[in-house]
Amino acid sequence: MWVSDECFLLTGPTNIGLVRTGEGQAVLIDSGGDDSSGRRIRKALEAEGLTLQAIYNTHSHADHIGGNAFLQTRLGCRIYAPDRETAFVRQPSLEIHMLYGSPAPDEFNHKIFVARESQAEPLSSASLPEGMQVIPLPGHSMDMVGFRTREDIVFLADCLVSHETLSKYAISYLWDLDRYKETLQQVCGMQARLFVPAHAVPCTDIRPLAMENLRHVADTEEKILELCREPATWETLLRGIFLSDGLHMTAAQHVLVGSTLKGYLTSLVSRGAVRYFFEDARMLWERI
Repeated sequence: MWVSDECFLLTGPTNIGLVRTGEGQAVLIDSGGDDSSGRRIRKALEAEGLTLQAIYNTHSHADHIGGNAFLQTRLGCRIYAPDRETAFVRQPSLEIHMLYGSPAPDEFNHKIFVARESQAEPLSSASLPEGMQVIPLPGHSMDMVGFRTREDIVFLADCLVSHETLSKYAISYLWDLDRYKETLQQVCGMQARLFVPAHAVPCTDIRPLAMENLRHVADTEEKILELCREPATWETLLRGIFLSDGLHMTAAQHVLVGSTLKGYLTSLVSRGAVRYFFEDARMLWERI
């Protein structure tokens, strides 16, 4: 659907932006989760009579780059990604290797983690269409960014999620808790004609949802601190989170929540709220 003269949204599990940059030309903000997303995007381009110049990936997670390979192969478009994320777009298997800590069992090599390879280039101001701006949004991933179009429509990628997602999951995935909170604070003060989060309904006022995400982070910190009242291993803490929220342990949830838990613990240690020590060949975490 067109939300402005230049911006067309393909809403779904991951909201995708198609931005018209000139007569018959357009660029894409993210490409969805797989080849089916790529086909849907190509149909939209054909229906609107647009030629795709480039894809701008906000970050390298599979649900944002999954349509890259299909579109690049068939349409010959260039792909740009921020800083360190570029390596993961080029070699998506790095994602699960990082999450798991080594080459992972076959069960983990699923499209929710590993997209098809595509040839991405580092994002720079020179690679952007006239009037489009990059907005650094780190925390959820290493170097995630958003984009502000010349019509003042802001794409926020995964720096926040919907109320429904917050209610369903104990912890939303993130890479760096402290930078994530800084990003949410930044988003709380933003103004725009329209905000487009990747996993929430587009809106004109983003502050209420950003504040809800911040409260969820604070609640999660308190939950972890409570679990650390007695010395506990990482596995014990992870089990406590799953049991307290009635979550079902799967391979995907184990690595996503487990990795995020480590991010929370790193932040709590740096602030002097939690300490770790070694005893009986175990690494234990304890509230201070």
